[in-house]
Amino acid sequence: MYDLHRDLIEALKATPETLTGLLSGISEAQAHSATGGDENWSVVEVICHLRDADEVSVQRVEAMRDLDTPAILNYDQEAMAIEHNYKAAELQPTLAEFEAQRQRLLTILSDLTPEQWERAGQHSEFGRITILGHTIHKVNHDAIHCAQIARQLSNAE
Repeated sequence: MYDLHRDLIEALKATPETLTGLLSGISEAQAHSATGGDENWSVVEVICHLRDADEVSVQRVEAMRDLDTPAILNYDQEAMAIEHNYKAAELQPTLAEFEAQRQRLLTILSDLTPEQWERAGQHSEFGRITILGHTIHKVNHDAIHCAQIARQLSNAE
């Protein structure tokens, strides 16, 4: 039988390693000049987005774990990019910040009981979501952005 919770945690653990491999040998200039995706973000800006999305995920998972059906508010990723000055970020420190934030999320998820994975919140855009559903969304989000970075780097060469 599959252990879905463990599989999701392992998939989330893999993203920092995937990014490290994709970014091996990439200069700061390349990380800023390789742009793409719907937002036309640079590679560094995508990493900033992943870092900040994990910070939001930590807040959401803790709220769903600790409260009865908390409100899960949508956030404006474009406004966050401006507020956190993604354009000025540097690749290696941002990657390290993402890895630290990811570890926080992994620690929380690893400590959940099977029942806690089913705890829910009420998302302002998507309605009822569970920790499990949110984590599946995170794994998908990671895959999309890793593929985006791979495309951006291959198009920049």
